[in-house]
Amino acid sequence: MALTADVKGELAKIEVSKTSVRAAELATILRFSGGLHLISGRIAVESELDTPELARRVRKDLAELYGVRSDVSVVSGSGLRPSSQYLVRVLDGGETLARQTGLLDARRRPIRGLPNRLTTGSLEELAAVWRGAFLAHGSLTDPGRSAALEVTCPGNESAMALVGAAGRLGISAKAREVRGVHRVVIRDGDAISSMLVHMGAHSTVESWEQLRQRREVRATANRLVNFDDANLRRSAQAAVAACARVERALEILGDDLPKHLRYAGELRLSFRDSSLDELGHHADPPLTKDAVAGRIRRLLAMADKRAIDLGIPGTDANLPADLDEV
Repeated sequence: MALTADVKGELAKIEVSKTSVRAAELATILRFSGGLHLISGRIAVESELDTPELARRVRKDLAELYGVRSDVSVVSGSGLRPSSQYLVRVLDGGETLARQTGLLDARRRPIRGLPNRLTTGSLEELAAVWRGAFLAHGSLTDPGRSAALEVTCPGNESAMALVGAAGRLGISAKAREVRGVHRVVIRDGDAISSMLVHMGAHSTVESWEQLRQRREVRATANRLVNFDDANLRRSAQAAVAACARVERALEILGDDLPKHLRYAGELRLSFRDSSLDELGHHADPPLTKDAVAGRIRRLLAMADKRAIDLGIPGTDANLPADLDEV
């Protein structure tokens, strides 16, 4: 939530000089944060906003762009929405405003998506559409496995319009519906950064990128540690199993064993934690890793063959129950 508040705080302070860009942002905020209501036979435009700064921004744009007066009231938080909301309402001239901002068509029918002039506008206007949608109902989660920039939409049509606007900005976004709620989600880290830049959240995107890089470094380090731990566990299990089999092999064969194979077996038991390569260095004269492995393999094979001939348990009889045979 902290990241979301930071983004919205920064976006709400952006100064926009172009009238068409301001109008695109305002129309999107009204579409995503409110709706039309009939009050005493008149159409009213309402917008429910998160912060007083955003409410002031919307009221200022309404006055300067469309010359309409708006009222604001505070809606106290409840269980599902603990924070207070700021309700901006336009009653006088509400129907005219609804037509001008694309909430109503010429026949007084509500428009379900976004006006075509917004989704086919300039790149600045498309960025303003996303800025307005995020200010109205957006969220940004911490970078990591579930990192996402998400906007809750009033319906499927507005969600698809937002996906189209993102596509024209060169950013991949997906629309999804969960329990009847339509959302547009951007999950790729680079795409999230790009959208934040388009919307104008330059300071926040720097913080988000730093946090993202730290998370990626930490995740990489954890993967390497886990990989090393797994390799160490496998090596330790292999050494324990090999020693257990060699001990059993020496018991089965007794004195009837070639000296070079006995030497390899005793070398294995003398340096239980050493790798095959290290065993070769301990030998006198030194042996290669393949030579040590080959002698131990022949020792175990000879012992298992003798065990079969004698009808006794083979070299795997001494393996601990919790170890796989190696």
